[in-house]
Amino acid sequence: MEASAFLIAGVIVALLAVFTVVRAVRIVPQARARNVERLGRYHRTLKPGLSVVIPYIDRVYPVIDLREQVVSFKPQPVITEDNLVVEIDTVLYFQVTDPRAAFYEIANFLQAVEQLTVTTLRNVVGSMDLEKTLTSRDTINSQLRGVLDEATGKWGLRVNRVEIKAIDPPQSIKDAMQKQMRAERDKRAAILGAEGQRQSQILTAEGDKQAAVLRAEGNRTAEILKAEGQSRAIDEVFQAVHRNDPDPKLLAYQYLQVLPQLAQGSGSTFWVIPSEVTSALQGVSRAFTEALPQSPATRESPSDDGAAQAASDTAQAAEAAAQALADAARANGVPTETLRSAPVVEDR
Repeated sequence: MEASAFLIAGVIVALLAVFTVVRAVRIVPQARARNVERLGRYHRTLKPGLSVVIPYIDRVYPVIDLREQVVSFKPQPVITEDNLVVEIDTVLYFQVTDPRAAFYEIANFLQAVEQLTVTTLRNVVGSMDLEKTLTSRDTINSQLRGVLDEATGKWGLRVNRVEIKAIDPPQSIKDAMQKQMRAERDKRAAILGAEGQRQSQILTAEGDKQAAVLRAEGNRTAEILKAEGQSRAIDEVFQAVHRNDPDPKLLAYQYLQVLPQLAQGSGSTFWVIPSEVTSALQGVSRAFTEALPQSPATRESPSDDGAAQAASDTAQAAEAAAQALADAARANGVPTETLRSAPVVEDR
């Protein structure tokens, strides 16, 4: 019996020794830390690796993660400056820098960070209207990060980033925003259409202007060339007339040839018979009935019958011209005695 008792006691002692050794050796993973209390007071913080503590005297607390942690908080209702309730969902990135402060300065640092984020978010968004809240996410993030980093510094935490995941206004506000956005797009489309039409009209007017200028330039050049041509033609005729040195009898004959054409116009309401017509007829008749001067060609002509025949033909031509003039006058209702006195006759 005594041997059995000693055996049992030995086994118990061995188990106790193994248990004591196990409790004395602690292995801490990388990027982790554990706080140690000795007799109820903070003693030290275990670093990553193998550490030895005094069993039954030192108390080792759970592992504290030193890596950067991401916490997503549930959407929180926030009232804006214009009294609209919006749901804001936030994400927090933080890291434990002092395990002792994170364990002893705050009972639950994760819950504390969440509540501090909610209160700070309400303070920041409460000073903004809805439109500014929707367009100022970077400003809200920076303000939240500044306040949280300052408040959590004594807790052994470092807030790296604060991001707003979503800002959800009420459904009625969403519908109004969609209508406003649709109206704004319709406005832009109308403005762009009007701008395009205006630009098109401007370009069309510029094209018409250039075309009109070019046509005017062409017409002007054509008129100048035409005037130059007429000027040259008149000059050539004038020079030819002066070179041939016509006598008044030839001019009177040409005048009588053109005179009947004056009365042939369909739009003429007045036909003027100059007083020089009778004298012109007499001059032409006398010119053709008189004997023409002997030119060298005439002198060389062996017979006088040809000259007499030419004089007779010219006299007949003068009489035909006078008759044509009288016919034209009668056709326009002018009496013969009126033709002799050369008045102004109205063509009725």
